[in-house]
Amino acid sequence: MDFTISDEMKMVTEAVGRFVREKVQPLEQETEANAQIPPEKLAAVRAEAQALGFYALNMSEEVGGGGLGILDMCLVEEQLGQTSDALIRRIFGQVYPMLEQFKGDLRDKYLYPTVRGEKICAMAITEPGAGSDAAAIRTRAVPEGDHWVLNGTKHFISDGDIADYIIVMAVTDPEKRARGGITLLIVDKDMPGFKVTRNQPMMGHRGYGHAELTFDDVRVPKEQILGEVGEGFRVMMANVGGIRLGHIGARAVGMASRVLEMMREHAATRNQFGQPIGEFQMVQQMIADSAMEIFATRMMVLNTAWEIDRGLDPRDKVSMVKVQASEMLGRVADRGIQTFGGYGFTKELPLERIYRDARVTRIYDGTSEIHRMLIARSVIKRGLTL
Repeated sequence: MDFTISDEMKMVTEAVGRFVREKVQPLEQETEANAQIPPEKLAAVRAEAQALGFYALNMSEEVGGGGLGILDMCLVEEQLGQTSDALIRRIFGQVYPMLEQFKGDLRDKYLYPTVRGEKICAMAITEPGAGSDAAAIRTRAVPEGDHWVLNGTKHFISDGDIADYIIVMAVTDPEKRARGGITLLIVDKDMPGFKVTRNQPMMGHRGYGHAELTFDDVRVPKEQILGEVGEGFRVMMANVGGIRLGHIGARAVGMASRVLEMMREHAATRNQFGQPIGEFQMVQQMIADSAMEIFATRMMVLNTAWEIDRGLDPRDKVSMVKVQASEMLGRVADRGIQTFGGYGFTKELPLERIYRDARVTRIYDGTSEIHRMLIARSVIKRGLTL
């Protein structure tokens, strides 16, 4: 395996990282304090990011995106991970790769405007009774003439409060469910019967909404689906690996690296008992452990991404990355606060926000417990395959 990064990708990642540090990170404190990104500042920074070609880098060049593969996108996501998810979404675009499944007129109506940043898309999967077990959803869509009649409730839907359209996972054939009975329906925000019932306040991830959505006899034209009827679960699972690697694995590496750099600088400059605290072995251990865990996680992310780019299906590795990255970030953030002492616990530094934001990564996209179960079942059945 060749670990060489091309000169072009080095330039891209360095440019994105510099942009994040110089243009995006300065917006963090105000976004956290007000639970929203300052509109005028957001518009200016986002326009600059788009002008530099940093928007929708994960989408194919054919549809107007950056055309990056999974591995290259993970290298970029490491840089994006050095700021908050809210700012990543608004400035660089939360454009889901499965949107390329749009066909015909739907590409002009939804795909291209989303890639250009003119429309916001939200994915509605999670329900009060269906979290890690996505196949257990109860939202139903029943055919009636030229429409699907949609009923159900979704919650914890990121950007659901401001999205121009929602891609809703619904059961269209209860007898088949995950084996061919789930379809992805496209609901426009102004369709009768669709309602944002509330925004659900969160412990972290301030700056964007996490909404509860209800669908009460929403009539969705039959052609407004993503992919094919009954193929919704398959479409989601075909794309979820790359999303988990980038949004959780690589971003965790990026944020943990930011914390480690803060620890390094503080250990070298903070004096106690007549010497820098970096001279104390217990501080050295926290720094060393963090460095080792970040390195190990990064290698896992890049190896798994490399396999996906080559057409393989390393789903066990994706689960391993999901658990390792989310739990690694929590540990590194905790060590960061410990290294800074009382200052780490204040809102004067970003560490307490990072600590809170990190906590949910062990829950969404499948809990650590669920992924450990999947890993164990696979190892028991087939042995460890690396």
